[in-house]
Amino acid sequence: MLGDYPMHVVLLSVDLAETRAFYHDQLGLEILNESDEAITFRSGSTELAVTRSTVGTADEQTQAGWFVNDLDAELAELRARGVTTQEYDLPGLKTVDGVADLGFARAAWIVDPHGNALGILQLN
Repeated sequence: MLGDYPMHVVLLSVDLAETRAFYHDQLGLEILNESDEAITFRSGSTELAVTRSTVGTADEQTQAGWFVNDLDAELAELRARGVTTQEYDLPGLKTVDGVADLGFARAAWIVDPHGNALGILQLN
């Protein structure tokens, strides 16, 4: 059954050079494969593919995410690399300095250059 296999995330990009700079240079993901149509990155034991698109993504919901052991340390490293965390003040979701307390976890979100929202969570 499919539950026995790892899942492969695919996101969209209208500019793969920007994608490369964001995921490789700013987030520190290793490039596994790169072509004119897609870039595949390694993140831990998983892969993330970002494919060229003429329209990008229109969905503002979280597209992919990481579970980390120390959210504050990860955010400090990302901010040092020029990555901006999102601020939210919505019913049921409020961030303070880019971090929301979800009860079961502390979470932050970043958005890549093409609108893909990425979550970073530290479980309680």
